[in-house]
Amino acid sequence: MSTETDGAARLVAFEPSTLLRELQRLRAENSQLAQALESRIVIEQAKGVLAERYGLSLEASFELLRHAARSNRMNIHMLAAKVISESETPGEFGRALRMWTSLRAH
Repeated sequence: MSTETDGAARLVAFEPSTLLRELQRLRAENSQLAQALESRIVIEQAKGVLAERYGLSLEASFELLRHAARSNRMNIHMLAAKVISESETPGEFGRALRMWTSLRAH
């Protein structure tokens, strides 16, 4: 018997309510994973934009993004979305960029 057939045979043994709960759990997990992936993609794009604008490494770009989000008590994903959707760097980076520039000068 193949693995697929084994799996189907095991599913038949479960109560419908158990299968429904498992299906709901898997759908919720799938949704969470899709959101996490989307968030990660946006953050990676923002890192690239910041790296290009300011001549930073991707690691330094992430640190700048994270610092700006924290300084503004803002979700990093929301700030990253602003970075990639606006032609200019969002105002939330003002203080973070000044600090970043002074640190790099030393």
